[in-house]
Amino acid sequence: MYGTVAKMKLKPGMEAKMMAETKSYESLSIPGFLGTMVYKMDTSPNEYYLTVVFTDKDAYVKNANNPEQDKRYRAMLEMLVGEPEWHDGEIVYSTKM
Repeated sequence: MYGTVAKMKLKPGMEAKMMAETKSYESLSIPGFLGTMVYKMDTSPNEYYLTVVFTDKDAYVKNANNPEQDKRYRAMLEMLVGEPEWHDGEIVYSTKM
């Protein structure tokens, strides 16, 4: 598996819009996409971490280069203070949830 972790800071009042946008992705059929998790930090209420998981790096890269994904990303940027800090990598261990 392969994925990314993004550190993001939401603009004030954007949480509901961000969650609605994130949930809307569930209806999309993205090859290789396995799931997403969003964390809201206890220490900073506007700081979030997003994790996205794909079956493999190739599926992740294809999605990242998809023009439709770019549109979704640009819509997300409107809700953030600056760009996310991205950390991509191979998932070397995971448990069932």
